Amino acid sequence: MTEEHIIADKTLIRIAKVISVLFTPFSIPFLAFLILLIFSYLRIMPLQYKLIVLGVVYCFTILMPMLTIFIFRKINGFTPEDLADRKKRYVPFILTITSYIFCLLMMYRLNIPWYMSGIILAALIMMIICVVVNLRWKLSEHMAGSGAIVGGLVAFSALFGYNPVWWLCLFILISGVLGTARLILSHHTLGEVVGGFAVGLLCSLLVLHPLSNITFRILML
Repeated sequence: MTEEHIIADKTLIRIAKVISVLFTPFSIPFLAFLILLIFSYLRIMPLQYKLIVLGVVYCFTILMPMLTIFIFRKINGFTPEDLADRKKRYVPFILTITSYIFCLLMMYRLNIPWYMSGIILAALIMMIICVVVNLRWKLSEHMAGSGAIVGGLVAFSALFGYNPVWWLCLFILISGVLGTARLILSHHTLGEVVGGFAVGLLCSLLVLHPLSNITFRILML
């Protein structure tokens, strides 16, 4: 392998790492709420209401999971690369799931509409499935988050009656780039990437789509 090829490979790996960091699974629910509050009819809601909702989502889906996982790593002396080991991922998963449960309860107490709380429920179900599957197979959480975004776009387009084609094109493209990055970094196989996307897509459709959101209503009774 020539020096030029080595430099090109290192550059590709750096780009893949940046893409993985930018589209971390922790940011998916917050991004979904941000899009919903800016580009749907919910943009007419008072600014204070938007800030409260986004603040709750940020605290329980980004700040708390990242903080607790950071503390867990420091206590055990783990590096981020260590958590790529399937057997060491259970505690971070459980910490994140616990935080999402608190987020869901908080939104329930604040009487947030079901189609907004459903985003958190879909993410929670998706993570539980990933934990169970992780016993035998390491699904890609990055791709599960991407699949959830695509499923959410389809569900909300049916709910609000808008054409999601351009949004779908954008996020399907991002999903492809992200999946490729995970493969370049050798963090997942092709099957784990596709499987993660499928899990996220199905969870979003089952919880958020108007034809199947009975799942959410039953669970919230």
